[in-house]
Amino acid sequence: MDLQTITYLVVGATFALYIGIAIWAKAATTGEFYIAGRGVHPVLNGMATAADWMSAASFISMAGLIAFKGFDASVYLMGWTGGYVLLAMLLAPYLRKFGKFTVPEFIGERYYSQTARLVAVFCLIVASITYVIGQMKGVGVAFSRFLEVDFQTGVMVGMGIVFIYAVLGGMKGITYTQIAQYVVLIFAYTIPAIFISLQLTGNPIPQLGLGSTMADGSGTYLLDKLDLVVTDLGFGAYTEKKGSTLDMALLTLSLMIGTAGLPHVIIRFFTVPKVRDARSSAGWALVFIAILYTTAPAVGAMARLNLTNTIQAGPLGDANANLVYEQRPAWFSNWEKTGLLKFEDKNGDGRIQYYNDKNKDFAARVEAFGWKGNEMTKIDNDIMVLANPEIAGLPNWVIALVAAGGLAAALSTAAGLLLAISSSISHDLLKGVFMPDISEKNELMAGRIAMAGAIAVAGWLGMNPPGFAAQVVALAFGLAASSIFPALMMGIFNKRANRAGAIWGMLSGLLFTLIYIFWFKGWFFVPGTEMAANKPENWLLGISPESIGAVGALINFLVAYAVSKITAEPPEYIQHLVEDIRVPKGAGAATSH
Repeated sequence: MDLQTITYLVVGATFALYIGIAIWAKAATTGEFYIAGRGVHPVLNGMATAADWMSAASFISMAGLIAFKGFDASVYLMGWTGGYVLLAMLLAPYLRKFGKFTVPEFIGERYYSQTARLVAVFCLIVASITYVIGQMKGVGVAFSRFLEVDFQTGVMVGMGIVFIYAVLGGMKGITYTQIAQYVVLIFAYTIPAIFISLQLTGNPIPQLGLGSTMADGSGTYLLDKLDLVVTDLGFGAYTEKKGSTLDMALLTLSLMIGTAGLPHVIIRFFTVPKVRDARSSAGWALVFIAILYTTAPAVGAMARLNLTNTIQAGPLGDANANLVYEQRPAWFSNWEKTGLLKFEDKNGDGRIQYYNDKNKDFAARVEAFGWKGNEMTKIDNDIMVLANPEIAGLPNWVIALVAAGGLAAALSTAAGLLLAISSSISHDLLKGVFMPDISEKNELMAGRIAMAGAIAVAGWLGMNPPGFAAQVVALAFGLAASSIFPALMMGIFNKRANRAGAIWGMLSGLLFTLIYIFWFKGWFFVPGTEMAANKPENWLLGISPESIGAVGALINFLVAYAVSKITAEPPEYIQHLVEDIRVPKGAGAATSH
């Protein structure tokens, strides 16, 4: 059976499963639509949280970053998993004990201010929309290759699937769908990794294969082999640190506190029956996430080695070593059709020259070879995980499984983000501010309409993404870190924090981060600034746009603290409320205020 037929069968079966679950778990009340009726077991919630969390950035893009950035990309592993420690220890149980539906609702009541609630809604929507762009990019990448449709059509199909199960089932439907999606994505990620690890090292455990010797009997370790291969082509050694220590530290911190501030993750802890279950859920989520995150470095390294060896098959400078373009393997031409892989024969020799043409020390050598520049003009990071099984020559059913896994990862997170957006509109804006007397039936309908609108906006932005999926997601983490996380932390642990401090803190942190990102990504539409801004040498103290969220969070904390000090204390009942939230009574059922 050919690959496309198998892919349609596998992906179609998973989509039928998701839609069937949504019909079975259709939300009938606002409690089921927003928080699944608070009846989800902590282990199942941990699995759903892991699927919600492990987005297209984790499944599709992270290993691609690791493949091309090497050691420097380890910050994504540390930052994205480290955030769960903060969630479990500092936020999840306290927010669950407060007993509300949404993050803006907590901020509005804790800071006794509708204005604070509105600012929180704005921050939530900005961070969530930025995040969901990356998911739609992942959906488009997977569909465009494996279902042989164009990128835009792939995004639209993904929008339709999310619309059916997210709008119909709300949090209840999304939760049980995400459990199924976790099973699909984790098998889809680990099975190809096991196959490829066996091929390259003879070790079936990818985590151990990464540190093993090659299976060719040479005694060379895989990472040493990869270092040799990439440096021979003028790239930096795979295992060496290339970026600045300050930027890597700030990016790690930004990803950690961004994790703890992302509303679509936080609302998952509102779905469990008891306070102690919230902390347990975070622990289980980290276990389920670790299975993929410990596999990702092996997937990235092995994908880079296989890709490079396919194109450069022998010693550098040997004309017969470069792959003849007309004899390129099927996977190469398949990915060329998507526009995510591009070749240009710059010297007209019919062969593919793949090397770092920006390496000045390498220029004299390649000139002697008659090369006119790197002819692999585009290798999108986001194709590496999806193309890896094809490059390695794995069976078609494995390739189809990877396609289903990539879609499961993207769709599960997209659904969680869209629910966070729609609940902030229907519950926080409509019921909380503008129409407090709205009936439960009409609020539920408003939530579904808001979800449909959010899907349409997310789809349009996904068709015009500003970068790789993981890069876009990293920006979303910076926005969440600089706006929502400090307000939550001070709301729980600082009785003196007041509404003026929270409002000015959130606005200052968010605006600083947004301006920095737009300026240094070159998105301010001023002629001549785009290319000049988007260069590391122009960044403030070498801090990248993906890392600036940590600085924005510091500004948020400082502004909130200073403003709270010079303005009136919170009312006494709010201070008692903060004390009550922190009282360690997690063994019993949650209280509601």
